[in-house]
Amino acid sequence: MTCVESLSFLCPDKKIALITASQLIKAVTNLVPLTKLLASFSVEERPAEALSSSNPLLTVIQDYVTGLDSTSHSVTLKNGRILKYHKLCLCTGASPKVISCEAENVIGIRDTESVKEFQKRVANSSRMVVVGNGGIATEIIYEITGVELIWVIKDSHISATFVDPVAAEFFQDRLLNKDLPNSTPVVKRLKYTVEESTSNAGQNGAALGPDWHSKYSLTGSLMTGKNVTVEYNCEVEAILLPEQAKHHLSVEEKWPVYLKLTNGKIYGCDTIVSATGVVPCSKFESMDGKVLDLAEDKGIRVDWKMETNLEDVYAAGDVCSASWDLAPHWHQMRLWTQARQMGSYAAKSMAASLNHEQFYQDFCFEMFSHVTKFFGFKVVLLGLYNGQTLDNKYEILLRVTKGTEYVKLVMKNGRMQGAVLIGETDLEEMCENLILNQLDLTDFGEDLLNPDIDIEDYFD
Repeated sequence: MTCVESLSFLCPDKKIALITASQLIKAVTNLVPLTKLLASFSVEERPAEALSSSNPLLTVIQDYVTGLDSTSHSVTLKNGRILKYHKLCLCTGASPKVISCEAENVIGIRDTESVKEFQKRVANSSRMVVVGNGGIATEIIYEITGVELIWVIKDSHISATFVDPVAAEFFQDRLLNKDLPNSTPVVKRLKYTVEESTSNAGQNGAALGPDWHSKYSLTGSLMTGKNVTVEYNCEVEAILLPEQAKHHLSVEEKWPVYLKLTNGKIYGCDTIVSATGVVPCSKFESMDGKVLDLAEDKGIRVDWKMETNLEDVYAAGDVCSASWDLAPHWHQMRLWTQARQMGSYAAKSMAASLNHEQFYQDFCFEMFSHVTKFFGFKVVLLGLYNGQTLDNKYEILLRVTKGTEYVKLVMKNGRMQGAVLIGETDLEEMCENLILNQLDLTDFGEDLLNPDIDIEDYFD
């Protein structure tokens, strides 16, 4: 959608065709720029006709693409129609990894919009099992009430795709629906150093600081309030029908479906929610023997111009895999934020090629930036927020006000490399600038997060 809208603006005299399998299109609304790179926005579904009415040269075709012929610059549709193109951009997104496509009680969740439909389908459920530990799973656990929830995660802490164990513990009270006192002191572990280890710290963030062990427990237990049970460090071993499960149960239970976990436990439930990531929708039948070059994650490889290996064929969003030399503070994640950025940039690239103009890589690829909301908190992720690519050799500065804010700065050689900002911290612009300009902050030391110093005003 962003690609189409950008092309309509950049090439108002060109005919544009949008091929979509759905009667509805997703539009970006309520766009609010927060910094140079960071913006919050909503995604709404609208009738496809609303798009074509705003651009007389835009045609919306509701159909499927069944074949691609890059030699003749054409695509074949399911109804047999053949469309010629000068430039083609593949924005087919990704589909959810569903742990079992055959079980009717298993639902795959792709995005926040599908959660609304999902809630209708499970309105009569008394127990649900949520499998996955990313953003969608986290939001489901927070939003759903009045249902017993079993949360199955393969990590040792919740929301591991985005946050480290310390931030996960910050969310714990909101998960439990605990009321915090009106006046909560600032808890500061001023600094700790991440060293080389045999753990997966580079993937899931830094290890916990030593002063957090006495205060929190990371073991799974029955959560009161929301009635959530978290099963850590395990995955689904098998999905069982009632007749299969009765041989494993010591008590008589009657549920439509059961899960056997790798830790040996078996749970019965009404609905299983599979929120375990996505797979790029990158399969296109070649009509001329030329095939798209796919990366290890099945995404279509694109260069810095969003071009594929096929002439005049571009790709953007979840379907593609960035295969250029990445900027030190940028990495790809399949998120709404990056899909919008890539769609807009692909349109610029296509327009520049059509008009024989020179152009440069978009500034948004200089640094990773993402804003979302978890457990009711605003969450901003910047740069190497979990120490990605830093070889587990960096320092962490933390400031935590329980129930209010969580601030984590990733530092290396006195320079800021990434940040996690939870709550209304008002530090995103400062952190973005300090990551981009790589200012030496050695002299400031731990005072960067001193609650008695208005550090944002200092760097304004």
